[in-house]
Amino acid sequence: MKHIVDTSWKGNMLFDAEVSGHHVMMDATAAVGGEDKGSRPKQLMLASLAGCSGMDVVSILKKMRAPITGLNIRVEADATEEHPKHYEKMHVIYTFTGDGLDINQLKKAVELSQDRYCGVSFVYKKAMEVTFEIQINK
Repeated sequence: MKHIVDTSWKGNMLFDAEVSGHHVMMDATAAVGGEDKGSRPKQLMLASLAGCSGMDVVSILKKMRAPITGLNIRVEADATEEHPKHYEKMHVIYTFTGDGLDINQLKKAVELSQDRYCGVSFVYKKAMEVTFEIQINK
């Protein structure tokens, strides 16, 4: 299966990527010639991990009939200072909301996503350490 993303330069540091029929704007800060009209490309890597894993986790927990009413995923990444600046570690924090949540179900769903289903996590783990934690909001 081949995926294709077309990306067009819109001037200065602004780029428009068409992804699955949706537009994702990417830009830089004014300090490096941009106008802050879009996300930073490297930070979209964090969003990709959160979205990929989040979709897995929600799907798995629905099948388990877990009573989640909310899920927030925060991805924190440590970047190098030298060029090429890249992430050397990512930490994913899953915060679940719902009454009567079973931590073992949540842990199983997250581990299945991280270790088996999420292709983004799979690729990132080849390049860096990816860790996670689970929190529950009452």
